Amino acid sequence: MTAPKQRITLNVNGDSYELLVPVHKTLLEVLREDLDLTGTKHGCELGECGACAVLVDGEPILSCLALPIELQEAEIVTVEGLGQGARPHPLQVAFAERGAAQCGYCTPGFLVTAKALLDEDPAPSRERIVEALSGNLCRCTGYVKIFEAVELAAARMRGEAPAPAREIQA
Repeated sequence: MTAPKQRITLNVNGDSYELLVPVHKTLLEVLREDLDLTGTKHGCELGECGACAVLVDGEPILSCLALPIELQEAEIVTVEGLGQGARPHPLQVAFAERGAAQCGYCTPGFLVTAKALLDEDPAPSRERIVEALSGNLCRCTGYVKIFEAVELAAARMRGEAPAPAREIQA
């Protein structure tokens, strides 16, 4: 028996998508399989690792636990939607510069969660960063470079740290 499908409209990264999806399909599956936005990662699929985090109306949620039918009025932002066109978000630049990603699998979840934090608190303490990112797991790093990258991006976004060399020369 085929699962019943529902016609839904999602607003993802500023674009509107009309889709016909099975009612049980998670937001993670719709993003990856139907919209080809594969930056959001399949991790534990139990809501424990944070690899699938996306922003819904500015708040980080675990897309493996969310049903898209419930998010039709929401603004959804994935890691692909963080930057502006080809220009990466300051968090993405800082993560690259600080070597905050090793295998990179967890990085999209950390990036969107950190963006939500910096949108709420542009000058978070290290303790606040640790707390905000506590739902995101990384098996490769010791987390310090991730925290340093968030601090660097925050300082740059406040105009308190120099921009990356390539941006200064532009």
